[in-house]
Amino acid sequence: MRVAILQPGYLPWMGYFDQMNQVDVFVHATDLQYTRQDWRSRNRIKTRTGWQWLTVPVHSKGNFFAPIHTIRVNNSTPWARKHLNLIREHYRTAPFFDRYFPVFEEALTRQWEYLLDLDLYFIDLFKDLLLIHTRCIDIRDLHLPQPLDRVQRIIQTCLRLRATLYLSGDAARTYLDESSFTPHEIVLQFHDMTHPVYPQLHGPFISHLSVIDLLFNCGPASASYLPSAPAPSSHSKDHSQK
Repeated sequence: MRVAILQPGYLPWMGYFDQMNQVDVFVHATDLQYTRQDWRSRNRIKTRTGWQWLTVPVHSKGNFFAPIHTIRVNNSTPWARKHLNLIREHYRTAPFFDRYFPVFEEALTRQWEYLLDLDLYFIDLFKDLLLIHTRCIDIRDLHLPQPLDRVQRIIQTCLRLRATLYLSGDAARTYLDESSFTPHEIVLQFHDMTHPVYPQLHGPFISHLSVIDLLFNCGPASASYLPSAPAPSSHSKDHSQK
């Protein structure tokens, strides 16, 4: 049983889904402390002049220790309309804009109260579009004992799910090592992804953008660009960029 644990994010990058695609159970870490100016509420798209943030405003002032699942969207500003306008402006000439933009338009015209609901809606949508069949769960449903430090929290999650392998994000190399997992007969691996190049609008390729950049440019073929997916021989060729 292969397990990964990640915090939900807004319109995540393709590496998020590549990590999801490599495990049997993907755990949404919804109970961790919300971090301001982080991937929970923003991501990047490509424009004619480089990359640009899409940021969801939230009510977090003075709420420094609040868990992610309690954070409310600040709907006093027309943030959703701004995101739709930016997506339309910079992707309207993309090959698959007409195919996917109505989906974004429908989702972003809803009235979202909680950031988590917004994030998970798009994560589930992208998971389906990328043909990923991994089981996803909310860590709160595991009812872990409290308190736990961050390493024991991961180990206890793995034990609850009877994991034999834990696939960690690469950033966790600073505090995770095999010695914590070996006594539990769990293999520790890190998701060290080499970002693929795919056809992209607006000049030289920019990596680590929201996965919407991949979808608008590559459509149904997007799943094949995940490094964890079997790569057709055509991916070894150079791609001309639009």
